[in-house]
Amino acid sequence: MDYIQLSRISLKHLSVLHVLLATSSVTKTSEQLCVSPSSISKTLSQLRLLLNDELFYRDGTHLVPTAYAIKIGPIVHSVLSSMNGVIHQQTFEPASYSGTFKLSMRSSAFEVFAPIIAQLASEKAPNSRFQVYSKEQLGLDALIRGQVDLVLLPHDISQPPTDNSDLQWQTILDDEMVCLMNSEHPLANSELTIEQYLEFRHIGIVEKELSVPFFEQNLAQRFKPRNIAISVSDFGSGALMCHETDFLFTTSRIWAETARQARGLTMKRLPFDYGKVAFSMVWNKASINDPSMKWLYNELVKESENLVIR
Repeated sequence: MDYIQLSRISLKHLSVLHVLLATSSVTKTSEQLCVSPSSISKTLSQLRLLLNDELFYRDGTHLVPTAYAIKIGPIVHSVLSSMNGVIHQQTFEPASYSGTFKLSMRSSAFEVFAPIIAQLASEKAPNSRFQVYSKEQLGLDALIRGQVDLVLLPHDISQPPTDNSDLQWQTILDDEMVCLMNSEHPLANSELTIEQYLEFRHIGIVEKELSVPFFEQNLAQRFKPRNIAISVSDFGSGALMCHETDFLFTTSRIWAETARQARGLTMKRLPFDYGKVAFSMVWNKASINDPSMKWLYNELVKESENLVIR
């Protein structure tokens, strides 16, 4: 181990690098770390010499990380998380915690978990700050880089959020799948059959990070693929399209019973085996040493027990 070289790199250097990777901005990094922009620039210059890499290139007002900076990002996150656990040990008190929790999820997941997040932010950790990002903006890759603390998402159980060894996931809310349709739909007043389900066109969801769901594969193998008329970014958009068309929308039952966009739509049980679905929490295993993260994970698991399928 090169102790001499290691002694030249401080936690300040690693903290600056980590936040720069998250913000792509010297100004935003200085604000988050409560130091001057010139101090951040000086630290970055030192890092460039110590690591023998440019680390960031300027593109207008943003900093673009080099391939090397992206590669070492998860390692830096792991080191900082471990040190944070050492510093705070088991002394975490949510009522006095003034740090920031960074979550990422689709708006549909936020609609389901909003009551829990609201309670945590207003009652249990009132001095903390919650930043909720769109999964399309900061997804699983951002979780690996340490830009967000956890991701909440609905998914097929046979479709794990990731096989990356740096990430772990846990099912926190079992769910069911249902078919939504316009209340004036020709099938609204009859029991849905597989023939009818496949006869009509469908609304799909765009998902870039997960594999093809089991129910899609099962339909294609046993019957035929769904005829997707339009693919949208989120459940809410799918429900709005249901109101305007005769397209069918296959989605989460918990979400459909929660979301305002789904009100007035007719809900049907699916006429085929779709496996098991759930909402899961995905986190970077390096952050498990952080007492604040442990608290957040435990609270989400505990409070999710109150969100049951009616």
